[in-house]
Amino acid sequence: MRGLVQDNAALAADAYMAWWQLAGVESAVAEVPHHWLRPAPPAVSTFQPSPMTDIAPQAKARDLQAFHLWLESESGHPERRWPSRPIYPAGAADTPLMVITDMPDPADLDAGTLLVDRAGALFDAMLGAIGLDRSRTYIASLFFARPPGGMVEAADLANAAARMRTHVHLARPRRLLLLGDRTIRALLPTDGQASTNSLRNFNHDGGILPAVATFHPRLLLNQPAAKAECWRALQSLIEEDRP
Repeated sequence: MRGLVQDNAALAADAYMAWWQLAGVESAVAEVPHHWLRPAPPAVSTFQPSPMTDIAPQAKARDLQAFHLWLESESGHPERRWPSRPIYPAGAADTPLMVITDMPDPADLDAGTLLVDRAGALFDAMLGAIGLDRSRTYIASLFFARPPGGMVEAADLANAAARMRTHVHLARPRRLLLLGDRTIRALLPTDGQASTNSLRNFNHDGGILPAVATFHPRLLLNQPAAKAECWRALQSLIEEDRP
């Protein structure tokens, strides 16, 4: 019996030491004391987002057609890192309204165009409420592809906002309609003004343009109570056309 107990104790000790070795402990003592309760220092990220400043659109596009070609051909855009299908802007220059959303939805990727399915039907109703339709509207998105999980890095968002300021300058719309919180935060400064219901000044590469920000149709589908506030925002676009 005593031999069996001793054998079991030896096996237990070996297993205990093996566990610590697997945990990375190679010795029980060290030359310098170690404060085991001290919090570990934060990890320093070595990731460096690829800047877009070296592919400034101002130097590569002098009109909207050239800008479209630049969007489709330039390899430095953040969207090139994503496996998503690209969906490029639709419309012509000098339209009464330019609509900017954040990125294509999954249904948009299937259809190959922005704002489709139920959200698209609601968007068309929003345009109809202010006397417009898609044929008289220029539609674009901050990102022309969809990242995995719909999440973007802050550096990519800042670069996309800078790109969009050039985009708006070349598209030359009379007014802007910004859809969704992410689009609003990227393109309109946080200066204490209300983000919805009233005209705001949007600064682009060529000057200032009146803009209205409101909810994305995908949110309105889930929160119908927000439609009243959205309608007030759209009314400010109608009033802009009045003498």
